[in-house]
Amino acid sequence: MEAFFVSTGVVALGEIGDKTQLLAMMLAARYRRPWTIAAGILLATLLNHALAGAVGEGVARALGPDVLRWGLGLSFIVMAAWMLKPDTLDEDDGAAATRHGLGVFGATVLAFFLAEMGDKTQIATVALAARYADFFWVVAGSTLGLMLANVPVLWLGDRLARRVPMRLVHGVAAAVFVVLGVLTLLNVGNLL
Repeated sequence: MEAFFVSTGVVALGEIGDKTQLLAMMLAARYRRPWTIAAGILLATLLNHALAGAVGEGVARALGPDVLRWGLGLSFIVMAAWMLKPDTLDEDDGAAATRHGLGVFGATVLAFFLAEMGDKTQIATVALAARYADFFWVVAGSTLGLMLANVPVLWLGDRLARRVPMRLVHGVAAAVFVVLGVLTLLNVGNLL
């Protein structure tokens, strides 16, 4: 269960102010169909994070425990630095999907899946799946974390974004990644 709780917390914190959260805001403003958009986000996230979890498990099997420990520890620390860099939403992230007549659900699935590729939370899911040998709980936790950060935006949008201190949230997320990195490097709890 540790993999679930850590994955949920790390991804939820990492997602606040992320480009996919900005995409959720844009889709909500454009379509005003929050339930349909939420369903699209859920499907895209499950597919994307299952792929990320599979990659993480493959990395864990391919590397020896010492190389994996050092690689993961350092990657968590790099993720901490990345958390401090604010995201912006590319105009094409949502526009391409809607130009092809996919409807609200299809546009959301496609836009979210593509926007999440190589995103902080996808990379975090790869690292978490490599660290914890529990594919299901990592994917479930990272998916829940992404949903916890994005679904409220569908209804509250701008009001929520203006009240949340993004620098503080990103600072806390960066601190969590540093702690995970250091604990991994020190092999605390023999989690690897």
